Amino acid sequence: MVTEINRRTYSGASADNAEAIQVDAGLRNYMLRVYNYMGSGLFLSGIVAMLVANTGARDLFFQSAGGGIVGYTGLGMIAVFAPIGLILAMSFGARKMSVGTLQILYWAFVALMGVGLSVALLAYTGESVARVFFITAISFGGLSLYGYTTKRDLSAFGTFFMMGLIGLIIAGVVNIFLQSAMLHFIYSAVGVLLFAGLTAYDTQSIKNTYFEVQGSSAEDKSAVMGAVRLYLDFVNLFMFLLQFLGARRD
Repeated sequence: MVTEINRRTYSGASADNAEAIQVDAGLRNYMLRVYNYMGSGLFLSGIVAMLVANTGARDLFFQSAGGGIVGYTGLGMIAVFAPIGLILAMSFGARKMSVGTLQILYWAFVALMGVGLSVALLAYTGESVARVFFITAISFGGLSLYGYTTKRDLSAFGTFFMMGLIGLIIAGVVNIFLQSAMLHFIYSAVGVLLFAGLTAYDTQSIKNTYFEVQGSSAEDKSAVMGAVRLYLDFVNLFMFLLQFLGARRD
């Protein structure tokens, strides 16, 4: 009788372990898709940025004078602001869109982001851009790993991060008019800290989302939207770090 109970208990434990292993495998596959989308997006943005910065395509997007960039052309303004529209379209229309449509919008988004990022290549030396990119990649990897592995619930920081983003946007707009060096320094420092925290927060949020969408038709869409979040975290962290560590061209 005892042997039979032990056998049933062992069978139940084995089934639970098998299910846990299957869930872990599914989660790893899901997160790999998110990171692959994100990494591919960064690669495409980098290619576009280099092409715009180093070829005649620059004249399509930027107005030049005295060897420097003084403004955007009409096409440049469209390229810079179009990603905002694409983000809104993906965020509010993801449920109704097919996976294919969402992917097309994502690739269009990261390609257009490359036009805006080309400004960094024109303003900073190539060596410093590469150095800061490497630092950003290491920092992002560590922060994302923390968000993935920590047992601490980071969801409580969501409101704080949202308020921080709003404050950051307001400070950036205000400093356009004030041109204060001190405010710019504080703005950049807060930006680094904010997007460092968001990297961990978003990674945990994306991980938790998997358990809500696993096995459903929303899983593939969720992977794309998760990549958007991490892509934006990486790009913003990179740009804020570049303001601290980048060497401007003479």
